[in-house]
Amino acid sequence: MRLPIVPLAHLDDLWFQVTGTLCNLACTHCFIRCTPHNRSFGFLDLGTIRRSLDESVPLGVKEYYFTGGEPFLHPDMPAILELTLRYGPATVLTNGTLFNDEILRRLRAAEDASPYSLEIRVSIDGYRRTENDAVRGHGTFDRILCGIRQLVEREFMPIITVTKTDDNQGDADLFDGFVRLMRENGYTRPRVKILPTLRIGAEAERRRGYGTEERVSMEMLEGFDQGTLLCNHARIVSDRGVHVCPILIEASDSRLGATLAEAEQPFALTHQACFTCYQYGTICSNPTSQSHDV
Repeated sequence: MRLPIVPLAHLDDLWFQVTGTLCNLACTHCFIRCTPHNRSFGFLDLGTIRRSLDESVPLGVKEYYFTGGEPFLHPDMPAILELTLRYGPATVLTNGTLFNDEILRRLRAAEDASPYSLEIRVSIDGYRRTENDAVRGHGTFDRILCGIRQLVEREFMPIITVTKTDDNQGDADLFDGFVRLMRENGYTRPRVKILPTLRIGAEAERRRGYGTEERVSMEMLEGFDQGTLLCNHARIVSDRGVHVCPILIEASDSRLGATLAEAEQPFALTHQACFTCYQYGTICSNPTSQSHDV
């Protein structure tokens, strides 16, 4: 049986699992079960990140992404972003609940001093308090909105990322609801990115996992634009090495090597989560085709 194999066409995006699986929240749909107690993956130190950044330059990396866990649990996160912005555009994925004046001051100064952009993606999963808090925890709706307001006051234009946790809710309804919510909170031209649910980790327990038919076959890749798949143009660094993508870091076959050069190898789409990427494209990145900018 032939496997649906995707080559690394070019390493455009480099991700960092900067705080491993440690998060200040315990969202019930988290695909790698990040919680305040999950330390199965550890933090990356500034030296490791610097070495990966240096290695990325001759490989032609164009953008850098930081995820976790919650990145702003890392005491060196401002310094990490200050360093990265010397190399290229940076994006950090956050729940927006840990900002303070010093962090925001440094982020603002770092982007102002760099020729590259600093994107901040803030996750919130319901434009009503009850919907969000049912997934992200009691009180998180107000805390996340506070973080968004803080970013807007510092003249950032955060990308509001919304996981579609209810299959019966349409994208248009979600989009319109979040645009209204953001405008009510001072964000006059909000950027909203709607994400599909990944049915692994905590989400598989919250609702359901993947069905047996939900996987990618070799035939499905025939004539398919593989450039829409993150594994075709990205890799992620964790404290264990370099993996194929942010979604599959817990899979035993996701680690491709200790260095970026070792990770420049094809990957077989044998995991059911690959089916979601096949359906929706580069759900992890920030292409304009995946964002709803007003």
